[in-house]
Amino acid sequence: MVDAIVVGSGPNGLAAAIALARGGRSVRVLEGAETIGGGMRTEALTLPGFAHDTCSAIHPLALASPFFRSVPLAEHGVEWIHSPAPLAHPLDDGAAVVLERSVEATAAGLDERDGRAWQKLFAPLAAAGDGLVEAILAPPLPPKHALLMARFGLKAARSAVGLARSSFTGERARALFAGNAAHSMLPLESTATASFGLVLALLGQTVGWPLPRGGSQAVADALASYLRSLGGEIETGRPVASLEELREARIVLLDVTPRQLLVLAGDRLQGSYRRALERYRYGPGVFKLDWALSGPIPWRAPECERAATVHLAGTLDEIAASERAPWRGETASKPFVLVAQQSLFDATRAPSGHHTAWAYCHVPNGSAADMTGAIEAQLERFAPGFRDLVLARSALGPAELQAHNPNYVGGDINGGAANLRQLFVRPAARLSPYTTPLDGVYLCSSSTPPGGGVHGMCGWHAAQTALRRERSRR
Repeated sequence: MVDAIVVGSGPNGLAAAIALARGGRSVRVLEGAETIGGGMRTEALTLPGFAHDTCSAIHPLALASPFFRSVPLAEHGVEWIHSPAPLAHPLDDGAAVVLERSVEATAAGLDERDGRAWQKLFAPLAAAGDGLVEAILAPPLPPKHALLMARFGLKAARSAVGLARSSFTGERARALFAGNAAHSMLPLESTATASFGLVLALLGQTVGWPLPRGGSQAVADALASYLRSLGGEIETGRPVASLEELREARIVLLDVTPRQLLVLAGDRLQGSYRRALERYRYGPGVFKLDWALSGPIPWRAPECERAATVHLAGTLDEIAASERAPWRGETASKPFVLVAQQSLFDATRAPSGHHTAWAYCHVPNGSAADMTGAIEAQLERFAPGFRDLVLARSALGPAELQAHNPNYVGGDINGGAANLRQLFVRPAARLSPYTTPLDGVYLCSSSTPPGGGVHGMCGWHAAQTALRRERSRR
């Protein structure tokens, strides 16, 4: 018998378990796979000796997260590595625009007019500091730092295309901003997509976009180690088919998306909540490639060698076209490609003299399209000779990613589309989005606010909700 059971060992499941253990509850985490971590896993996907992050690779939200800041990760084996620049974005003229570690340094890499506009846009956000990030990662109700969020909302509520075109005159600044906004996996003409560009660029210029030495599995293992130090238990290879299996616990937290919740609950869920879960919308999927390479990526723009993350797609217009395509059921001929080159800065990822590369693009949910050629063509475009370095590759489409992690429904790595409605009503309209109509059963996945990303705040908020409700009953 335990006080609480958490189903799923992704960042949110582990965060929920840690919060409950800190609250004095006995906790057991049940993980269906043989390895913990959910999206924080590192595997030999290509050749022996090459360590590849299965999903998450770069972690700006982890450094900004109030939950992660409360955990002694370093004591449990996590070493964060910062590349000299968080992000590079090459263009067809052979140069690249760079997101630097400060607003001033980023602005200095733009032309004079756009540099001033960049500082005008980001300097107030950087000055707001931790309060703004805390508010962004908080539940919608009750609002935190309401005045600060109102000021942020004046800029964030716009479309990324609209904000980029109205703020900047040159293609360099527009492309840099659009690449950040494209992490939303939404058409960049959509309302509030500017918020993604603002937040990710802000994090790069304040806390950085780090990678963990050895791979993202190190973060999962550290969270698990800390949980065990608090008395928590973890069982792997323990899939759960029904909530009936969990009756021995007073509190159940589910790190699953609405589709799995419907299966687990069966006919115990009825009425408007069930209908809301059935209507819940998943976003585009991803097609992901990992490579074992005989050398570093031969970028034409030397600025790309300073950044662990590289965005490939050229101009704002090209990125916008790429992000519209999945919502039309299409794949882009020149997709926006997100590249991570961890081995340039972490020698543990590959044998001496060799390298790894990690990349993905967005595709329609559940797509069976093979995007290997299109992704590698984008790399050849900005790094001629890339294909000559490939020793082996791993390709994971939406179906393979979902098989790896059931939360990636149709390849959606965010636990549901982050459109305007589902930014605030996620997954259903309730005063507390973490509660369900079932007594003692809570949802703690990225299908709840604040949504996708390795920050653990969905699990943290869900656990705090469960603890408050239990205390009130007592």
